[in-house]
Amino acid sequence: MSFYEDLKAECPADWASYVYHPFVQSMGDGSLSKDAFKHYLIQDYLFLIQFGRAYALAVFKSDNLDDMRQASATMDALVNEEVKLHISYCADWGIEKSVLEAEPEAAANIAYTRYVMERGMSGDILDLLVALAPCVMGYAEIGSRLSDEQTKDLENNPYLPWIDMYSSNEYQQVAAGAYGQLERVAMSRLGEDYRSSGRWKQLCETFATATRLEAGFWEMGLTGSR
Repeated sequence: MSFYEDLKAECPADWASYVYHPFVQSMGDGSLSKDAFKHYLIQDYLFLIQFGRAYALAVFKSDNLDDMRQASATMDALVNEEVKLHISYCADWGIEKSVLEAEPEAAANIAYTRYVMERGMSGDILDLLVALAPCVMGYAEIGSRLSDEQTKDLENNPYLPWIDMYSSNEYQQVAAGAYGQLERVAMSRLGEDYRSSGRWKQLCETFATATRLEAGFWEMGLTGSR
């Protein structure tokens, strides 16, 4: 087991509701409403901007140059690469950049991204990395699983590019880097006996809350809520 896997093991129902959410499963079999996916895509653009800010905060909260470099590289990738790719992908779905920029953040988007920022602002780098983990590592798990499981007529699935993106070696390496940083920081701050730390319960609560908010983001896409 690992620090990350132990966090997941503390909230199995929350984790399952996130990675097996009906939105995710419907992407896997291609049955998801295109309107639901477009709503998700627009909100995900706004989400990426807020996560860029979260990684900027991670630079400030880092204890050493290695963590500063990793956080700054992630921020740079989000702000200068991922956002561009997302705009291009949205255009493929008929969503213009002007639409992305004009759309207000949905309540579920605000709740999730501001929670992550609050944990980082009020806590330390470990609090922030734990709050970020469900997104970064969870998407890698979802992408990999959908790629492996949904083999029937996958080529005709309109969500294949999304699945390919998050199952790709490139994204899996990003997630592996985030995983390694989380494990390293946790061991540095808490030691190998981290479950006996006075912080363990709070960190588990942070992870579980962020996981539920991730599931809420899927639900927002599925229902079109604002």
